[in-house]
Amino acid sequence: MRDDTRGGFTRRDLVRGSLVGAIAASVPLKARAAEPVTIGPGPAPVELRVNGAAHLVTVEPRVTLVDALRERIGLTGTKVVCGRGACGACTVLIDGKTVCSCLVLAQEASGKEITTIEGLAADGKLTPLQEAFIAADALQCGFCTSGMILSAKALLDQEARPTRQAIREAVSGNLCRCGTYNHVFDAVERAAGTKAAQVPKPIPSPGHPRPAPTYDDDVRVAAAIREAMEEEDLL
Repeated sequence: MRDDTRGGFTRRDLVRGSLVGAIAASVPLKARAAEPVTIGPGPAPVELRVNGAAHLVTVEPRVTLVDALRERIGLTGTKVVCGRGACGACTVLIDGKTVCSCLVLAQEASGKEITTIEGLAADGKLTPLQEAFIAADALQCGFCTSGMILSAKALLDQEARPTRQAIREAVSGNLCRCGTYNHVFDAVERAAGTKAAQVPKPIPSPGHPRPAPTYDDDVRVAAAIREAMEEEDLL
């Protein structure tokens, strides 16, 4: 019987080593985990794609998207009211979805499609939705209007003819301190074609006084308005 242990290295060791080497060669190396990218604490460049155009800005990591839009890019149509995502005035669209831009960091929006109120009109012409807001008198102070319109646009992009309940839910995150909600609902319905726009009444010319208004909701309001118009000699 041959002694395979001479020299401290046997034929078995040789075969075993060859097999291990062959197996190791056939197994791909595990990819090295990507090292996390550190941004900050100082200003860092970020590219924001807003309304179809690329904007390279340099901001600190703490800068929110709404501040970058207003102060770095100059798009002031997006309003800042509460600053904590409670009012919806700063609503913009990111990849077609509504977000409060005061709650999103500018760095987080890099590489995404951002739409602000300035991105709706083209060649100086308003969209049907914007025209409907004007026709329905759906704005007063205007601070909530841009966010309202973008929330409505996101809804209409998903549902061409929404119900009034769907409209209410779509703008439920947009607070209007002027209380134009019913006008907003009417505007969205008009833009969707589910409600016809009312033709404004002509302004009476001298010698043809305006007929007395009627307000069925509250007779006290109607009486007060009529009295005021009589004092101004408008009736």
